[in-house]
Amino acid sequence: MTEKKDFHVAVVGATGAVGEQMLKTLEERAFPISTLKVLSSSRSAGKKIQYNGKEYTVEEATPDSFEGVDIALFSAGGSVSKQLAPEAVKRGAIVVDNTSAFRMDENTPLIVPEVNEEDLHNHNGIIANPNCSTIQMVVALEPIRKAFGLNKVIVSTYQAVSGSGQAAIDELQEQTRAILDNQAYTPEVLPVKGDKKHYQIAFNAIPQIDKFVDNGYTFEEMKMINETKKIMHLPSLPVAATCVRLPVGTGHSESVYFEIDQEGINAKDIKALLSTAPGIELQDDPEQQIYPMPADCVGKSEVFVGRIRNDLDEPKGFHMWVVSDNLLKGAAWNSVQIAESLVKLKLVK
Repeated sequence: MTEKKDFHVAVVGATGAVGEQMLKTLEERAFPISTLKVLSSSRSAGKKIQYNGKEYTVEEATPDSFEGVDIALFSAGGSVSKQLAPEAVKRGAIVVDNTSAFRMDENTPLIVPEVNEEDLHNHNGIIANPNCSTIQMVVALEPIRKAFGLNKVIVSTYQAVSGSGQAAIDELQEQTRAILDNQAYTPEVLPVKGDKKHYQIAFNAIPQIDKFVDNGYTFEEMKMINETKKIMHLPSLPVAATCVRLPVGTGHSESVYFEIDQEGINAKDIKALLSTAPGIELQDDPEQQIYPMPADCVGKSEVFVGRIRNDLDEPKGFHMWVVSDNLLKGAAWNSVQIAESLVKLKLVK
């Protein structure tokens, strides 16, 4: 049987912020596409999109849209994924889903290629892309786990508004202008669109991302906790998270405290390890004030790590600062990476 060289690819949610980045990333990576389908809701159908010098018309996503599709990249919301991803699989496609719809399903692998690429061998047609804030953290933690073991993780995130979509980006910009001009502005989007209360995000920090659950954590925090355990195959790993929205357009930042198994390790050992780890760029020179910042990570696919230091009280404890473009490594680039891994591992028929 002749090995397939080019693939029929569909992008669902092609007109959204992540969908646009998926298309851009597919083009930049020269992903082997023979035929491309750009799909969306009926509201966006008919729009024109440029890809690789050619114009495509956005079509409404329906079950029949996936006839003949080899790989379908989904980023159109959980309800769309729940409805259409199984339909795509029925028609022979492998789905890479960027929503939370299937992440914790025990039969669906949750993949970060630098961490658990081998789990792709166990897919049943749907592969889940993790939460953006989880992805960058586990990329930074996995080399440490492999070399020194991992006993505990406590993370506080400082997340960009683009994680809540275009409406949140618009609100940040409009609010900022209004406040600077001494004009009134009524928040309508953050922390959760449609929730009981909305708060100012400009010149503020909102300690709520997604809705609260009964244990006092938010859904975003529980995603980080549960997804980290699943991806790293450490179901009993103690993980705690506090997720905060900041008035930053793009680029999530995280303060990560972790404890390792091995004794006698210091911050220099961690830095040396991460300096050559896949998908990571080390930016850590306090004397020269070199450390990662979200403004510098926009448009870049790497996970940036710095401020690595020993805890002052716990000999096996360390702190680090982790930054990444949440629309790229946190979403579009990780999805395309998964597609590339499927091709590399010859898992696409």
